[in-house]
Amino acid sequence: MAKDRYRDGSRFEEVAAYSRAARAGSRIVVSGTAALDEDGRALHPGDLDGQTRAALAIAIAAVEALGGSKSDVVLTRMYLAPGVDWRGCVDAHRDVFAGLDPANTTLYAGGLIPQGALIEVELEAEVTD
Repeated sequence: MAKDRYRDGSRFEEVAAYSRAARAGSRIVVSGTAALDEDGRALHPGDLDGQTRAALAIAIAAVEALGGSKSDVVLTRMYLAPGVDWRGCVDAHRDVFAGLDPANTTLYAGGLIPQGALIEVELEAEVTD
């Protein structure tokens, strides 16, 4: 089975030796993705809705880079920083995926590594040709 990798240039990819996304056959998985700028600083400081939308856009772009599309996403996972209001990410998720309705897990994590990140998202997609 052919395997492809996609790296978007995040400084964390080099530090931790990982790819933003990987594809094996028809399956695409996207690593935990926070809304960060090229220097690793959080975008939309203090704004869970803005960070969620930005992180989902980055993750969906990774799916697309490996030949998938938003409609191929079958599972989303959203890891929240302690104490944030979960409704901010759920509203953004609804707006991005309305009508596609992938399976979803949303949970609080003990903490997120990128400073100022309120959320990290993961996606799994199944590409149908």
